[in-house]
Amino acid sequence: MNAIIALLVVQFIFAGMFVLFKLTADDGTNLRVLVAYRLVFATLFMLPLALIFQRKKRPEFTWKLLLQAFLSGLLGAAIPNILYLPGMTLTSATFSTAASILGPLITLVLSMVFRMETLRLGSNEGRAKLVGTLLGAGGALVFVLYKGVEIHLWSTHVDLLKSSNQSNGQATSNHHISIPGILMVFGCNVSFSLWLILQAILLLKAKIGKQLGGQYWNICMMNAMGSLVCIVVALCSDRNWKQWRLGWNISLLTTVYAGVVVSGMVMPLVAWCIEKKGPLYVTVFSPIRLLIVALVGSFALEEPLHLGSIIGAMIMVGGVYLVVWCKMKEAKSATTSDHIETNKNIKEVDQGNLSAVNNRGVP
Repeated sequence: MNAIIALLVVQFIFAGMFVLFKLTADDGTNLRVLVAYRLVFATLFMLPLALIFQRKKRPEFTWKLLLQAFLSGLLGAAIPNILYLPGMTLTSATFSTAASILGPLITLVLSMVFRMETLRLGSNEGRAKLVGTLLGAGGALVFVLYKGVEIHLWSTHVDLLKSSNQSNGQATSNHHISIPGILMVFGCNVSFSLWLILQAILLLKAKIGKQLGGQYWNICMMNAMGSLVCIVVALCSDRNWKQWRLGWNISLLTTVYAGVVVSGMVMPLVAWCIEKKGPLYVTVFSPIRLLIVALVGSFALEEPLHLGSIIGAMIMVGGVYLVVWCKMKEAKSATTSDHIETNKNIKEVDQGNLSAVNNRGVP
């Protein structure tokens, strides 16, 4: 029950981050500078936690470890953040959230590419995983290509984007979904899926897993390396130092919220839920985030909801749930097989011991 409450709170926090990102992106803020600040704040918040709670697990900083941390920061922090915000600006908060739900399907496809996962089309689970992957891709295409009739849930005349743009002297942008934005959002998801695969490879090896330290050290090093990459990218793209000034505005709120609350507080909470219930259980709650963002976007951001968007999102969620169900069934079957094999071995050992005892009494 505690894990369910925690994951529900996580979805609301993530939804708030997506809405704040959308407001900040349309506010004229330099997105590369914002990303750099977010990762710097996350690093500064995580480092004391690592020193306090995992002092004994502090890793030995070698060149090999720094290279692993750099790859982790590049795939898990720098590239996703650099691509996500411009992609959201060119699409919508609802679409970017819906695309993030496809993460398990993208991870499945990449795992098959790296031969870490097999479909086994001869089994029902393998065929169902293939159908689920195709449903996810088809739902994304429906979301992008088919609009249908516009659905008006309510008329609040509240548009935070319009107010923000007018206060900065900018014209209100039209809500649309562009191809470059779609590619950026999906590129973000592909990079994060590659990071998950990298984490699986590193943590599966006992020696390397110990070198990484605990989860606080792992996330802290990832954020630190990602922040260095983002700072270099921001400085190369724009050397106007005025862009680096943080004022008391939506940019500062978004940076602190994303860096401290999400990266510093929520990620360890998600890691705790994964440890208690497993990663697939955590994935099941992702569609709740989409529902929250869609409702908030329609209510406060004047993002129109179309029939095609709802149908496409439902198809994507169905595909993800089908893949997750298959993975849970495979994991359960593997656990059952291991349990049967263990009982069989115990039974053989007991029979051998019994025979030895009986033979010991023979003259």
